[in-house]
Amino acid sequence: MSSREGLLRRWRARHPGSCGWASLCIGGALLLLLLLPPTAALWPGATKTMSEERPDSREILRRPPPPADHRLAYGKAPQQFGELRLPKDRAESAVPVVVVIHGGCWLAEYGHEYMGHLSADLTAGGVATWTLEYRRLGEEGGGWTGTFDDIADGIDHLRKLARDYPLDLRRVVVTGHSAGGHLTLWAGGRAKLPKESPLYRANPLPLAGLVPIAGLTDLNRTGTACDAELPRIRGPVEALSETSPLAMLPLGVPVTLIQGEADTAVPALQATSYATAAAAKGDSPQLVLLPDADHFVVVDPKSSVWPRIRTEILALAKGSPSDPNRSPERISPQ
Repeated sequence: MSSREGLLRRWRARHPGSCGWASLCIGGALLLLLLLPPTAALWPGATKTMSEERPDSREILRRPPPPADHRLAYGKAPQQFGELRLPKDRAESAVPVVVVIHGGCWLAEYGHEYMGHLSADLTAGGVATWTLEYRRLGEEGGGWTGTFDDIADGIDHLRKLARDYPLDLRRVVVTGHSAGGHLTLWAGGRAKLPKESPLYRANPLPLAGLVPIAGLTDLNRTGTACDAELPRIRGPVEALSETSPLAMLPLGVPVTLIQGEADTAVPALQATSYATAAAAKGDSPQLVLLPDADHFVVVDPKSSVWPRIRTEILALAKGSPSDPNRSPERISPQ
């Protein structure tokens, strides 16, 4: 089966009954797939928003990322590695670290490469970045529990890396996009997992902050581009309290949620409902709402909204987070 035939099958499965005449439906869908560039179907559900998004919103998916300084394994599986980038000019002997987690509905088809742009730009801002790859749905060991295991092991592997590289483990921040935003929040709550949980790890690396970007926060809520994958990533019903960030509150870790209000792949309700619930549980989350931003401009260093997002991440990593008492904001692109 060709990749485009596979995409058509996926589209038809996600939109049952949407065409009364089968031949017209198939022909129209095939024509659409032929006209759109391959990256237009980056992850399920994303193609339907093409006309609503900025013309350049997906350009980042076609640009090769800047090379990393090191690609280092944290496990034995081919997907268990991270890319380490170190700032060229360091004012300190040891620098803060930002762990970067990519999205793609936790699916094997979508990897870490597009987040290399973001990682390189943050590194230019004076922090080290550790961009994780991990086992995903469709790969041996991916899903529940392997995907979570890899995120935990990849973050904790920084202890070993700090023996050879100038990393300040007192200042480790995690950021992630889309499904990676979910894993970002999960990483912030895993220290509270009960010992009987299959996801439990003793002595997880403490985190200084979390910045989920267009992240999925509630694995029990539908309406995102990743709905079909939810049952395979969240585990059995009884495990929801150990995999869904909303069910893991409070975290007790500084959180800044970044969310585009024009995002239809992961609607803003994921961020706003999480912020409300977290505050009710005693956390003090910050919420930056970007009125005209869609799902991809928020991780593109060339976009107009990126400087604000970059500032938030670097502030947390360098130990000067924004005022924890400020109200949620709507930030207009400059």
